[in-house]
Amino acid sequence: MRMRRHHYQQDDETGIDLTPMLDVVFIMLIFFIVTSTFIRESGVEVQRPQAESASPQDKGNILIAITGNGEIWMDKQQIDIRSVRAHVERMRVDQPDGAVVVQADEEARTGLVVQVMDQARLAGVTDVALAASAGAR
Repeated sequence: MRMRRHHYQQDDETGIDLTPMLDVVFIMLIFFIVTSTFIRESGVEVQRPQAESASPQDKGNILIAITGNGEIWMDKQQIDIRSVRAHVERMRVDQPDGAVVVQADEEARTGLVVQVMDQARLAGVTDVALAASAGAR
């Protein structure tokens, strides 16, 4: 009678396969990148007027700053009043339901502020707000 010898082969890989976990991590990373919103700053700091009735607005995604000497800033670059509408339309492609917040300096001309708000509305934005600091003087 012939004896068989059973030779068991040991697998070289006795560890845990991490490939499915890495796949899940990359899918989650892609999901968070696609669904996140990025806040675009206007590019200049202005001295906002104070108001007792000021309240925070959660969805102010497009910021337009107007300085005291009449400069208009969007997306960290100075722009002309004639190009406000085009810039707002371009930024709305990324965030179609975003609101526009106009950050006007205390010394800014009222006429320029109204023109900027009008250009934002002509670009299709229905929610245009004027920024103010909370509290009275």
